[in-house]
Amino acid sequence: MSFAERLVATWYTPGLTLLAAALLPLSLLFRLAMTARRWAYRARLLHTAALPVPVIVVGSIVVGGAGKTPLTRALAEALAARGWKPGIVSRGYGGTNAAPRVVRPGDDPALVGDEPLMLADAGLPVWVGRDRSAAARSLIATDRECDVLLSDDGLQHYALSRDFEIAVIDAARGVGNGYLLPAGPLREPVSRLREVDAVVTLVAAPGPQPACDGGRESVMWYDLLPWRSLADPGAVADTARWRAGSVHAIAGIGDPRRFFDLLRSLGFAPVCHAFPDHHRYARADLELTGATAILMTEKDAVKCAVFADARCWYLPIRARIDPALVERVERKVRGPQAA
Repeated sequence: MSFAERLVATWYTPGLTLLAAALLPLSLLFRLAMTARRWAYRARLLHTAALPVPVIVVGSIVVGGAGKTPLTRALAEALAARGWKPGIVSRGYGGTNAAPRVVRPGDDPALVGDEPLMLADAGLPVWVGRDRSAAARSLIATDRECDVLLSDDGLQHYALSRDFEIAVIDAARGVGNGYLLPAGPLREPVSRLREVDAVVTLVAAPGPQPACDGGRESVMWYDLLPWRSLADPGAVADTARWRAGSVHAIAGIGDPRRFFDLLRSLGFAPVCHAFPDHHRYARADLELTGATAILMTEKDAVKCAVFADARCWYLPIRARIDPALVERVERKVRGPQAA
């Protein structure tokens, strides 16, 4: 087990492990730096950019995958269905691009990042850049119709002003051991959740929703779409043939185990290959001798498409969100006009 794997295992082990205890002094330094940074923004020692359109921030207090990008897409599409013209900005993690630039379908994920490319492939206006404020200004200047902006994974990017904050939590992992980085998985203390406008919990399947304050607390889940071939978009999946052979699964996401467990729940017994989040795949990663099928997520697929063969398939998902959340967002960004 690599150190990174040991560290993640420590984060999600109840109680204080030896490794977490050894890292607590660094967590204290992280807390001091984080607190000082927030105070500097509140005291206006650091500049926060205000934009001419409402800004909705989707993020998490926990590192790793929690469903931020699927929620961003679902919310953007829901707002578009209500007549808004949403645009999306992202840091573009996993990409080398630094300056603000538009993301177009077919762009190199090594340049713009995997998640922004997924959003652009969905037909949404997307800009990336190390400075999200500059990327947002560029998007608005280019797309004159944009009247609301969503910042994907922007909860801690205080240089960009925001009108509505959404924090996403994965019900399966929660907040781990509750410690700040690096002793735990938290970017900010759990108390930060009391400050946001909405908390959305990613659950495995729809069910009774918790009592909520007009959409402040809600759940989301994933609908599974039909398998799609990377080599032939028109191909139809023959899952019976896959099961008769040797199925391999790859995942370079925040929590690969979630995808592998999903495959098992669908009746597969895959040979699993976990990679770091935002992993840059190479052709050698797919040289899996004897594999009848190589299954992956949509996030992996955008990086494997250029060298995928007929064995490669991905499972598209779409986030389902509470309409009350969309209504709450819309009331907030409309302001007095919504009354």
